[in-house]
Amino acid sequence: MIHVRTRIQRPDPALVAGLAQYSSATIHEAQGRLGAFDSGIKPIDRSMSFCGPAVTVVCAPQDNLMLQVGIHYAQAGDVLVVSAGEFTEAGTFGDVLGTAMHSKGLAALVTDSGVRDTADLIELGLPVFSRSVCIKGTVKETLGPINHPIVFGGQLVEPGDLIKGDADGVVLVKAADVGWVIDACAAREASEAELREKYRAGGTTIELCNLVEKLAAKGLLVED
Repeated sequence: MIHVRTRIQRPDPALVAGLAQYSSATIHEAQGRLGAFDSGIKPIDRSMSFCGPAVTVVCAPQDNLMLQVGIHYAQAGDVLVVSAGEFTEAGTFGDVLGTAMHSKGLAALVTDSGVRDTADLIELGLPVFSRSVCIKGTVKETLGPINHPIVFGGQLVEPGDLIKGDADGVVLVKAADVGWVIDACAAREASEAELREKYRAGGTTIELCNLVEKLAAKGLLVED
């Protein structure tokens, strides 16, 4: 078995920048309510956001050996997506590895395990998204795959898929879909901007959300 695949197809940087301007929620809705990672995976600081191609890493629970290997092989702008069996009682990543990532220009770490040294990581400015914060240490013993498809946070993640994270959560866009998803995000934002203006002008939710007929069909009764 080949553990580490070093060559992956990354999206054009212009597409990465185009997707990065939209929120995780907008992207999720615009691509048909697809791609959202498990809501338990959140940033260690709400100001953190990122967008970049996935480098997939599989670690054994409470073991960060392959995370360190993944940092070695990842390139500037990459997002390390680290599956560790959703084991939350381990601090698999901290400020030392954070410094290694930040120094290489990596975009973010997303893990279904725990992290620690969060104050230092926040000061460092590296976006870190995790399922937990935990001080418990790890070992470095078990080999695992890097840049193979993985199931992470309820989504199938393939190397090179684009990952966007912000205060609300993390969403995946398949590499082949990035172009049309950007267009769909732009259209959605334009529609929402128009809707907000109509609310400011006095429009109501029932009218603007086209609920009159639906509510009538469901038999909604209103007493004055």
